[in-house]
Amino acid sequence: QVQLVESGGGLVQAGGSLRLSCAASGSIFSINAMGWYRQAPGNQREFVATVTSGGSTNYANSVKGRFTISRDNAKRTVYLQMNSLKPEDTAIYYCNADIKKRPWEYGNNYWGQGTQVTVSS
Repeated sequence: QVQLVESGGGLVQAGGSLRLSCAASGSIFSINAMGWYRQAPGNQREFVATVTSGGSTNYANSVKGRFTISRDNAKRTVYLQMNSLKPEDTAIYYCNADIKKRPWEYGNNYWGQGTQVTVSS
């Protein structure tokens, strides 16, 4: 069984910072891309940022320059440093990872349970 467990959400004032973490555990052979998505009330889930196993990153235009994604492969953990937060960043943030459980298998997509981020104006 594979699990992704997020932490670090909370309530912060506009202009503040938060750091999200997501740790993968279970029967894992390797982890390819890891990333973050978010879903605000009434909206569809949207892409925030991804990082490959080699460290290449990609960001949504709405967070470029404010958010930084990173990962610690030894800890199987991905982070999202969020600075200069805005009320429109309020959402449930979900961790996502492409994980191979066995070397001969293709990777499968896994999601965490989500962590709430609320930015007050």
